[in-house]
Amino acid sequence: MAENKARIAVLVSGGGTNLQAILDAQASGIIHSGEVTLVVSDRAGAYALTRAEKAGVRGMEINKKACGGQAAFEEKLIAALEENRTDVIVLAGFLSILSEAFTARYPRRIINVHPSLIPSFCGAGFYGLKVHEAALSRGVKVTGATVHFVNEIPDGGEIIAQKAVEVEAGDTPEILQRRVMEQAEWIILPRSVEKVCADIMARKG
Repeated sequence: MAENKARIAVLVSGGGTNLQAILDAQASGIIHSGEVTLVVSDRAGAYALTRAEKAGVRGMEINKKACGGQAAFEEKLIAALEENRTDVIVLAGFLSILSEAFTARYPRRIINVHPSLIPSFCGAGFYGLKVHEAALSRGVKVTGATVHFVNEIPDGGEIIAQKAVEVEAGDTPEILQRRVMEQAEWIILPRSVEKVCADIMARKG
């Protein structure tokens, strides 16, 4: 681990496709101001932890139910992040909502990718396929993805990057989800991670 790189922790809940996009971008040099040093899953058996292991990155599970509540869960999470000397936290398909106390602790250091063009189809209850179902039922012709800083309002933080994706005739939520990932999320998330890491290292410098 180079000392002149920001230390990235990626928080996951599932398969880890966005984590993979970040790891691939790191390998290809798109992300060069930061390095993934920790992956935390809030779900047992998340395939994202296997991806972390394959990449030689430390992975751990912190289960909210096992912790017995939000406060204990966040306490354990903060302890892991502090031990890792984390500079940047990336929420990559992380389904646990974080408290205002947690997000306030890391201003402009937590970023999230959301599968729509915020402010459309976002906020409490909009995640995963639900976002794409809502976009299709509304009949929009263009959707996309947004990377934003995380604050106390779900999907309410400052926008870092957006990319539009066309909705096509015959799209199902699953087909649209895949297209948004491939054409937007996996492109703007790594670029945004690099931008935030570079900004943090410039301030440290």
